[in-house]
Amino acid sequence: MTPVALAIFDIDGVVRDVGGSYRRAIADTVEYFTLGSWRPSLADIDQLKAEGTWNNDWKASQELIYRYANRYGQPIDPNLSYEQIVDFFQKRYRGPDPDDPAQWTGYITQEPLLLSSAYLQSLSQSGMPWGFFSGATRGSAEYVLKNRLGLTDPVLVAMEDAPSKPDPTGLISTVRQIEQRHPEALGQPVIYAGDTVGDLQTVAAAAVKFPSRQWIGVGILPPHAQADADYQAAYAQKLRDAGAAIVIPQVQDLTPERIRSLLG
Repeated sequence: MTPVALAIFDIDGVVRDVGGSYRRAIADTVEYFTLGSWRPSLADIDQLKAEGTWNNDWKASQELIYRYANRYGQPIDPNLSYEQIVDFFQKRYRGPDPDDPAQWTGYITQEPLLLSSAYLQSLSQSGMPWGFFSGATRGSAEYVLKNRLGLTDPVLVAMEDAPSKPDPTGLISTVRQIEQRHPEALGQPVIYAGDTVGDLQTVAAAAVKFPSRQWIGVGILPPHAQADADYQAAYAQKLRDAGAAIVIPQVQDLTPERIRSLLG
């Protein structure tokens, strides 16, 4: 079957719900290193990520800590290092032994899945090869793709493989890896589904770099953004403002038929 488009997915907030895991770990980390003075809400974290440059949750945690200190004149331990922030975060997110996936007991084990392997199979059967580009670490991303979804060898570009979004390098690398497996897909339109402003800005940056190709950003509303109608509307508008062609409540609404309709 001749491919009609390449479908690429972010992972956090798209493949898995991270409202009670990654974002909970951010809040835990900030609360700990501000000595219990401040625990950022999901809305606080969303506001930071809407700036488009805080895809890395370790750096997002660090930024929130220092913004709080600057705003309220709160002293921060001068010896506080980025490595300490990462270590604390990882032990909350993965568990006390963050380097051994077989021993993970942290928040990562509790993440609800938002996408099924059957959905991915439906894309393949419709001529839409797929892959993943995520700011998550490779270990974390492979945990959900392989352990939870049962995928054997998915195309994956993770944090260690490319600069942070909105730099388009990782997205372009994902496209090239898919094309290596599916040479018949060379030059076909690219759909990238993500839940943050940075994700959509990445698509726009790829379009600037390779304008002869069709790049389409699809905004996905993460579960925590759907709890309140006004907040959902505001969140969706930010994704549209960042370039989303459409915004949908969950990734599996991006059916093969809907993808074809986006191609024009």
